Amino acid sequence: MASSSTSKGVKSSKEGDLNEAEIYAKFNSLRLEQRRIAENLSSLENQQSEHKIVLNVLKDLDGDRKCFRMVGEILVERTVKEVYPILTATLTQLGTVVERVNEQLLKKGVEINEFTKKHNIGFRPQEFPASAESSNESGTKKESRNVMVNPI
Repeated sequence: MASSSTSKGVKSSKEGDLNEAEIYAKFNSLRLEQRRIAENLSSLENQQSEHKIVLNVLKDLDGDRKCFRMVGEILVERTVKEVYPILTATLTQLGTVVERVNEQLLKKGVEINEFTKKHNIGFRPQEFPASAESSNESGTKKESRNVMVNPI
């Protein structure tokens, strides 16, 4: 009889029944993965914009002019005509990688949304001290405060 109760426990875990702590941990791990993908995407986009800036500068220069390029941790001396095609190829590759990582980020967002719907996860609005003060503004004392909000 003890063996039948343990087999039932295994069945319930295979069916996807998770307790609140497991759901919370899984949700946090999904959000952490999403943040890491977003950070990676941001880094790749920064590299892409840096490559564009360098290519814009190099296109107006003489092809025989010396330029320096970092390869790993080594600074290599080349000419503009040697480096320009390499940088354009790298920029193209970065573009495809950025597209793939962006797709991964979108898929992870969809996965998180499906997980929140499946497990009925809601977000509670956070109360900040400023919101408590604004509710008290109906009294006689009114103070004007400037609030700075970063656009998304």
